[in-house]
Amino acid sequence: MDLSHARALSAQTFAGDPVTLARDLLGAALVRVLPGGERLAARIVETEGYDCPRDPSCHVVARLPGAAASMAGPPGRVYYHVAYDQPLLNIVCRPQGVQAAVLIRAAEPLAGEERMRERRPVKRRLDLTNGPAKLVTALHLGPELRGQPVDGPDFYLVPGDPLPDGDVTTTARVGLRRGADLPWRFLITGNPWVSAGKPSA
Repeated sequence: MDLSHARALSAQTFAGDPVTLARDLLGAALVRVLPGGERLAARIVETEGYDCPRDPSCHVVARLPGAAASMAGPPGRVYYHVAYDQPLLNIVCRPQGVQAAVLIRAAEPLAGEERMRERRPVKRRLDLTNGPAKLVTALHLGPELRGQPVDGPDFYLVPGDPLPDGDVTTTARVGLRRGADLPWRFLITGNPWVSAGKPSA
């Protein structure tokens, strides 16, 4: 897979529906370029969509400091936040002023795995990036990326080959009480790097 910045998705790609984008991001690569130029990369294998105009789960946004403004920012920006002491990576979607995002839940290492292990020393290889907070830590993604475009020099996304519907499993999202039944979680069927999270419904 060509991980060069020349193939990066533009920030404007994310101006659309977050549920559609969550499904379409499966197979794309997250690329983090470290200060010395080393490149870490992981293939997205699990996502969730959040679309506040029609999403009951978004009632929590008003209680999270800065969340409403961040999720309503320009499309294709990093919305980095911490929930239950766990750092999470979201990408803001829809036009500015509408609160919507895609949560990246799990990924499969492609490049720089040894450097990832320095941040997340694990016994079982699958535990390196098979969860939303795990991949954030392993890929050296921190609060300094908050609000940055996802086609920047330090962090960008490279599209993968389109996945047919037969290779994608759709479920309810994880850990929700409201909007628990919405089928807005997407994963690559049978991929071992998918998280162990249980659908809310």
